[in-house]
Amino acid sequence: MFRNVLVVCVGNICRSPTAEKLLDTALQYTDIKVSSAGLAALADHPLDPTAGLILEEHGYTPHVHRARQLSREAVNSADLVLVMEQRHIEAVLNLAPEARGKVFLLGKWQDEREISDPYRQGKPAFLQAYVLIEQAVETWVRRLTN
Repeated sequence: MFRNVLVVCVGNICRSPTAEKLLDTALQYTDIKVSSAGLAALADHPLDPTAGLILEEHGYTPHVHRARQLSREAVNSADLVLVMEQRHIEAVLNLAPEARGKVFLLGKWQDEREISDPYRQGKPAFLQAYVLIEQAVETWVRRLTN
């Protein structure tokens, strides 16, 4: 049973906090806790304003977010680690090789789809990332709650 899900991207200000918010909201009536971190986090930075705007436009109240650096301890305390790109899997496993078998793409169930970083690319890129994150989250939620 999964109790602790960790979502990882690079800066922890766009994709992973968006996925964290969607997963956390969808899983709010379960015992599953969701958090996020970055491989090269912009530590203590808030959610990117465009990511926050996209969340608001989709009916979410963005949470107070402060980016945090991924640590071996965070990986080891997670039951499931979801990443945005294939190269993130290798980066997580370089940090915590013992995590093999619990690190997957967020887009695993969408034919191993990667979700590109929208950082500094404008609102259309953020919207595209949001749509892909939302699709992936819906599939993970079904699998985590059945």
